[in-house]
Amino acid sequence: MVSVGQGVYEIRLHTDLEHRVLYVAKHDEAVYVLHAFEKRTRQTRQADIDIAKRRLADVQRERKSRYEQPCQAA
Repeated sequence: MVSVGQGVYEIRLHTDLEHRVLYVAKHDEAVYVLHAFEKRTRQTRQADIDIAKRRLADVQRERKSRYEQPCQAA
């Protein structure tokens, strides 16, 4: 789902209603679910895209602080 960010994918659930799950699965340690929502129109609401973008930025920031910390000498 390039409108959210690189590496973001969408799962579509077809029931009586339509549901979407946006996630990132390109990292070895986890699959990050960014947003899950009920879709009521053909086009994804901008608010849902904005939520997923914010959460993707949060994941990227957290991963950077966790995995790119310089090693400290003992």
